[in-house]
Amino acid sequence: MNRRLLLLRHAKSDWDTDAPGDFERPLAKRGRRDAPRIGQWLSERPELHPGLVIASPAERARETVVLVLETIGGDKVDITWDQRIYGASPGELIEVLKEVPAETGSVMLLGHNPGLEQLLGILCPDVEMSAGGKLFPTGTLAYIQLAGHFADLEPGTGVLEKIIRPRELD
Repeated sequence: MNRRLLLLRHAKSDWDTDAPGDFERPLAKRGRRDAPRIGQWLSERPELHPGLVIASPAERARETVVLVLETIGGDKVDITWDQRIYGASPGELIEVLKEVPAETGSVMLLGHNPGLEQLLGILCPDVEMSAGGKLFPTGTLAYIQLAGHFADLEPGTGVLEKIIRPRELD
């Protein structure tokens, strides 16, 4: 059985806030607009709806998850808030994904750069990585097909089907 992995970078965060630290930074106005737009794109593709969401517990990631799932009607989707995703390397993200139950067919991993973009490059080595760092801007969703179980995840085992950036949804 093929598995689906949706990599979603949190939407645009607000740098001009009185949040006590990076972890507590909320979404910016643009982020609160873009997250539902990605959710709308997903709502039109029910075959891509995740059975499980694994997300960073950072405030901007939490807000993004809520806005996306509200838009797709995903109130019954299991969400795991995993501290390891915040600041994770691609190897750490692979270890998180290897813990996904075998019966799970579709997972959304919601986190941060540079880890998500690097993970995309490791799983799908044919993807041309952007020298300017714009391959995976905030709010971007990558849809990847995987062969086998998440427990068997290895470099080069993914096929990138699509990258959706909020600006492309205008």
